[in-house]
Amino acid sequence: MGKTMKKNLRKLAETATQNEEQVSLSEERLKRKEEACQFLETPSTPSVTTSQTSSDTQLMKEKIIAALKEIYDPEIPVNIYDLGLIYGIEIGDACCVAIQMTLTSPMCPVAQTFPQTVQDAILQVPGVSGVTVDLVWEPPWTKEHMSEVAKLQLNLF
Repeated sequence: MGKTMKKNLRKLAETATQNEEQVSLSEERLKRKEEACQFLETPSTPSVTTSQTSSDTQLMKEKIIAALKEIYDPEIPVNIYDLGLIYGIEIGDACCVAIQMTLTSPMCPVAQTFPQTVQDAILQVPGVSGVTVDLVWEPPWTKEHMSEVAKLQLNLF
């Protein structure tokens, strides 16, 4: 392997590690947001099991990620998940989902409407009973948050 390729691979590995650490911290913060998503049960509504198995949660998370990958940034031709705008996904009791996300800039023209777009998309995932979207600005978004796929799409290597 050439020097440049090795350097790029090392850089990608470092970025992946940093992203995993950020997602872990974000998921901890999202746990506190879980109370904002409440499932209201009526007598005619079947009971929802609150003790999901880890495989159920993982499957739900994969479906949520697939829904997020259908949403594209209006200014950059990359989906918001690969673009690195999603900082955390938390699935709580009764399949309430809490999302922590950012935008590429606080001056983004869709800052007022994009969280609702994300919420609407996730509510379409079968089994999701509620969604809260928390728009955050820390840490600020940088291109280092982007996945390899997004960087390749935008020729950022």
